[in-house]
Amino acid sequence: MVARPSDLTGNFQMYKQVVVHILNLQKENFRELSATETTFRETATKVCLELLSHLHKVNKAIRKIPFDNFYIDQLADSIDIRTDYVRWIQNKNDSRFSFCNYPFVFNAAVKTTLLQTDVAVQMQILIEETNRFNFHSLFIPRLPQRSPFLNLHVTRSNLVQDTISQLEMVSPLDLKKPIKVNTDFLIVSFDGEEADDVGGVSKEFFMLLFQELLNPKYGMFVENVESRKLWFSDIPFEGPQMFQLVGILCGLAIYNSVIVALPFPLAMYKKLLKEDVNLDDLKELSPTEGRSLEALLDYEEDDFTDVFSLSFEITISAFGTTQNVELKDGGSQIAVTKQNRQEYVDLYIDYKLNKANCMHFEAFANGFHRVVTSHILSFFQPQELMEMVVGNEVYDWDEFERNTQYQGEYWHNHPVIKVFWEVFHSLNLEQKRKFLLFLTGNDRVPILGMKNIKFFFVKIRLSQIHIQPTQGGEDYYPVAHTCFNLLDLPKSTNKEKMKQKLLEAIENTQGFTLV
Repeated sequence: MVARPSDLTGNFQMYKQVVVHILNLQKENFRELSATETTFRETATKVCLELLSHLHKVNKAIRKIPFDNFYIDQLADSIDIRTDYVRWIQNKNDSRFSFCNYPFVFNAAVKTTLLQTDVAVQMQILIEETNRFNFHSLFIPRLPQRSPFLNLHVTRSNLVQDTISQLEMVSPLDLKKPIKVNTDFLIVSFDGEEADDVGGVSKEFFMLLFQELLNPKYGMFVENVESRKLWFSDIPFEGPQMFQLVGILCGLAIYNSVIVALPFPLAMYKKLLKEDVNLDDLKELSPTEGRSLEALLDYEEDDFTDVFSLSFEITISAFGTTQNVELKDGGSQIAVTKQNRQEYVDLYIDYKLNKANCMHFEAFANGFHRVVTSHILSFFQPQELMEMVVGNEVYDWDEFERNTQYQGEYWHNHPVIKVFWEVFHSLNLEQKRKFLLFLTGNDRVPILGMKNIKFFFVKIRLSQIHIQPTQGGEDYYPVAHTCFNLLDLPKSTNKEKMKQKLLEAIENTQGFTLV
């Protein structure tokens, strides 16, 4: 007997409420619980979570309830999820209770915290191993010391090749070290591009590198003119190693908590998580193509064969020529009918999103998984993994202001700060996004939301800036310390002048320049 959606909804809401009630009891009860009370609460929680697990499996088969309806948002505030995860890792082979055995109740924020915890643990282990090796190397002549970082030395004029040549020599373990980009040898057309990389250089390095790799001159990816989404080229100019490089860089971005601009559709993240793609995925990538297949499935008139006149083959274009590819053996001789149209659509989608570029995607996926080996990755839904990589565009500028911290004489009601926020909120969306890029190195929001962007103000101090100021406080430009999300703000209450200088600053942000 198949469970009805209404039954599922009622049952899982009831079990969720029991778990939430127990969590609230733990949160409100500050006295130390007896062993009996602890066991009783853990048992009750486990029983409810086991029942929720069963309902979750049923729902995966019938897909009637959104996956995020199973999330228990109160977990983040009620338990120490990091401690729960470490305990789960240490006791995986016994029957001790852990919420990590029920990852379907974790929302994106909790999953992100778990992944960051796992990454931090792996990085710390590697750093400690490196330090031990370096200590022993002091007593062994001519044994070179190892760096605790993944060091990359790049030049702007040869950014891609510099990166490729170094990553090809790096071991999988070294890829898990914190990245450190050295730009001391940059050859650029303007002055002052030295920066200590404590985050900001890495952010801009990823941004500029992906801009270059996605350039049509490499022929690796094709942009759909309608959706503006990228997909793997059927006939790329580059070999698998370049696709592997892009995968490695995506993994490094996650590993180093850097969000990057990669306009891939959800289908790519589904494939990384080994989930099946469907018609909705093709529609996102190629809307017209997807709607045509949808019309094919919806057509109910008797003249179906005459109207569509299709066979089980697909036409592809390459270098100005066209070629027909059979979707199944003998497909060119098999007409698409109302009876077999679903098979045709399934094969069409499989070819476009899987078979046509299988080798290139596999190289990309291999590179990605060389870096991101954590089993926590399997906890994520495709949409959540996508937001982990590229962030999102859910902007809450009021929260952004509330989350801002001030240093020195500045505070939230300081006259200069009040003028700044008046200026900021008067900007249009595109200008606000450019400010975010200017301040953080990216114009998108982390998966944890704008509350995860820590923004600091200081009054501008001449000893801290690396630009030549003109006379007068209001004539100085705002300066962003991208690695710290820190803004040096001139002490000026002239609204028009502040807006002018701010807009000029955010329009000229490219380069590894961090002060």
